[in-house]
Amino acid sequence: MKKISFPIALVVIALLMSWMLFSIIGLKVEPHIPLLAGVVGMGVLGLLLGMKWEEIEKALLQSITTGLKPILILFVVGMMIAVWMQSGTVPTLLYGGLQFIQPEWFLISALIVTIIVSSFTGSSFTTIGTIGVAMMGIGAAMGVNPALAAGAVISGACFGDKMSPLSDTTNFAPAVAKVDLFTHIRHMTQTTIPAILVAVIFFFMMSKNLSTSVNPEDLNKAMSVLQSEFNISLWTLIPPVIVLVLAVRRVPVLVTLFAGLLAGIIVSMLTQGVYSAGSILGTMQNGFASDTSSDLVNGIVNRGGLQSMMWSVSLIILALALGGVLQVMGIIQSLMSGLTKLLNKRGHLISATATSAIGVNLLTGEQYLSILLPGQTFEPFYDKAGVDRKYLSRTLEDAGTLINPLIPWGVSGAFFAETLGVSVLSYLPFAVFLWLSPLFTVILGYWNNKKLGEDSSVNHG
Repeated sequence: MKKISFPIALVVIALLMSWMLFSIIGLKVEPHIPLLAGVVGMGVLGLLLGMKWEEIEKALLQSITTGLKPILILFVVGMMIAVWMQSGTVPTLLYGGLQFIQPEWFLISALIVTIIVSSFTGSSFTTIGTIGVAMMGIGAAMGVNPALAAGAVISGACFGDKMSPLSDTTNFAPAVAKVDLFTHIRHMTQTTIPAILVAVIFFFMMSKNLSTSVNPEDLNKAMSVLQSEFNISLWTLIPPVIVLVLAVRRVPVLVTLFAGLLAGIIVSMLTQGVYSAGSILGTMQNGFASDTSSDLVNGIVNRGGLQSMMWSVSLIILALALGGVLQVMGIIQSLMSGLTKLLNKRGHLISATATSAIGVNLLTGEQYLSILLPGQTFEPFYDKAGVDRKYLSRTLEDAGTLINPLIPWGVSGAFFAETLGVSVLSYLPFAVFLWLSPLFTVILGYWNNKKLGEDSSVNHG
């Protein structure tokens, strides 16, 4: 196969991104079919360039296998959300939140609570699928704009995913860059602290100007319905406590979530009197369904189930398939190779790394590849230029981990949107922590924009 040049790769990528944005924003369609069309188009282009179909198919399938773990997590989280509704776990959290959280403090509360939980668990997926769902329910009951509530929840959840030593990506980025874990975490504070402070100020200001559309009488009715329909009890909080403890003890995430699911089933039986195996299995498959006298409560608790995750799963599979085809064609590699030619200052080097990580995220929807591929490509340039590799690991985390939830076909973006019930494009403007972090990374890269080779005091980790 003839090697694809940087200009051609740039044109192909520009056409792909234009097609996706036109389809989603212009035509207002789901991203699945546009992604599938992209897979077909790239496959045909590969054949025209002399590739064999067997090569394309193998790369496509291998890429999909990299997403099997996130897909399994999606399945378990979907079932767990439904069971936690049935067990009274989420209704208890809702009831407590409606009692103690004032509407004008909801956004700040959502941000702080998710920061704490994600820092202890190291997982944005676990945080979103548990306390995130409850916070969204509280916000809905208070009439808070769902996109704004999702922005606060996601910002807090991704804080821990970025900064916690328990996080897989927080360990993966320095491993790729060959940097000590705690050196990596300390260096990230330079972008994380300004970004989270701006997020706190933003949500504080939004809280002061928050206008809720729910009548206090409706809130009182919702709380009354929750009490009458569910056994509101501290015992129902055992499942999230188990998940939190296991996560802190660094038990594998799938084992942790399965434990939370099993605990929810047991609590359903002991506190809510749900003994029917058919009812429990049906809830796990199709989600929790309850017809209470409050439409507000129905809209909050009737959700979850394995089936509810199929939209996200199909989207992730298609995005990974497209990423696999682009990789085997050499388009992603050609893009990053072309960017390396622009490197003559530290700021340019960091910007090129961030651009590559964001580009891989856009093209593959996979945050691990967005850390791995740019990390492997740019590491020699950091060493050659005398730039400490801690700048590389920080940039990979900021532009790799945090950008994925802002992409509709990204693994995190698809999961967050489906779990919280808010589209990526709706919550994107309000997830300020996510897009401020890479912005601060680039700004700091240019703060002392030396020509490459001028930086003499270097520790390569």
